[in-house]
Amino acid sequence: MIVYIVRHTSVDVPYEICYGQTDVPVREDSFAVEAARVKEKLSTLSFEAVFTSPLTRCVRLATFCGHGDAVRDKRLMELNFGDWEWVFLYDLLDVPEVSAWFKNQVQERTPNGESFLDMQERLLNFIEEQKAKGYERICLFAHGGIHLCAQMLLGKKFNNDVFMHLPPYGSVIEYEF
Repeated sequence: MIVYIVRHTSVDVPYEICYGQTDVPVREDSFAVEAARVKEKLSTLSFEAVFTSPLTRCVRLATFCGHGDAVRDKRLMELNFGDWEWVFLYDLLDVPEVSAWFKNQVQERTPNGESFLDMQERLLNFIEEQKAKGYERICLFAHGGIHLCAQMLLGKKFNNDVFMHLPPYGSVIEYEF
């Protein structure tokens, strides 16, 4: 199955804050330009089904790109940072719990949140469900973490800060599962 994953456009949040599943706004000063680029990239592609994370930053882009009827699915949401939602984690690297998490983000859960393996399991469950429905080409409007989990499902290993490997906002990347 071919899966196109679209990362949402730039968000209006402070740099290096962990916003994960917080429903944050897009950057209004750049949304139209970024969204138009995404729409252009998608214009030559066709899909049997289109899905989106229910968070506004993804739904808004899907709608702009002509997919206002995209199926909302919570499994496509970003990493749940739990107690660390809306926290500047990079400012807390001297805190042992934060430092330990950064050394093993893939397997370690955030306090009252999830790990990348948990999010990967969500994505795998979603993909297997769509394959069982017989879909061969789908599009997902989602998040950087979903891109990273797709790469992990395809064998990529991350040995350092996983967030250093995020694709740019507005990326459209094809994955084959």
